[in-house]
Amino acid sequence: MGILGFLLLGLIAGAIAKAILPGRQGGGWIITLVLGVVGAILGGWIGSLIFGGGLGDFFDLRTWLLSILGAVIVLLIYGAVTRRSRV
Repeated sequence: MGILGFLLLGLIAGAIAKAILPGRQGGGWIITLVLGVVGAILGGWIGSLIFGGGLGDFFDLRTWLLSILGAVIVLLIYGAVTRRSRV
């Protein structure tokens, strides 16, 4: 998967993660892109540890599920850090 596909995957995974999580998360589409890409990397790393294989092709279901899972984890961490800094 090329860098453009990886960025598109990160943007979509970040948007889906924001839609899954309850409440209002800050940040625009650039933060969503960054968190989604970091989440996709984290999801690929978790997938390689658990399943022995990381991210595959762009249209592979495992790639999407791992990327969304990673984006949800990263978004939860981002929300905890930004909530703490606002107080």
